[in-house]
Amino acid sequence: FYCGATYDAQGNVTLPDGFTTPKHEKRADKIEWEHALPAENFGQTFVEWREGAPECVDNRSKAFKGRKCAEKVNAEYRMMQADMYNLFPAIGAVNALRSNFNYAMLAGEPATFGSCDMKISGNKAEPPARARGQIARTYFYMRDRYDLNLSRQQTQLFNAWDKQYPVTEWECQRDERIARVQGNHNPYVQRACQAQKS
Repeated sequence: FYCGATYDAQGNVTLPDGFTTPKHEKRADKIEWEHALPAENFGQTFVEWREGAPECVDNRSKAFKGRKCAEKVNAEYRMMQADMYNLFPAIGAVNALRSNFNYAMLAGEPATFGSCDMKISGNKAEPPARARGQIARTYFYMRDRYDLNLSRQQTQLFNAWDKQYPVTEWECQRDERIARVQGNHNPYVQRACQAQKS
């Protein structure tokens, strides 16, 4: 998604020439499924994530909360976490370093991963141009489908990315494929794809 790497059916990555990572080297040769809108960001809206629930007790009678509790007891959370429009294949090391950081423009920052133009600094991440339009349309989809809030700053950034980086043929194909499995479209992608055809 970020670096243009290829990978096989087992999730083994062929790293792009010049790719380096400052951390998580062992995760660099595998694909992981990245939530463009981090699970923690929408997970925090669920009481089970924040506070736990009576059902969230392990086999040693210890209460737990967070992702595991929300997964266990809340069907809406499970649906959001598994929504394929928000899942993208990413090199494991990139996924690990991106963490749950918000996207932003990081002017003057060098690429964090050598030849892959993904930048991470502080608690912000600037994706390469190749991913920006898809990220914008994914955030708008998640906001509307699950009634989430986006900050004014994020909304302005994603509006700009949506205009600057229009849908690609692959994004249109991906929308059709996901719709066949999941039963719904990302309307931001679908409308743009239909407009391109007409």
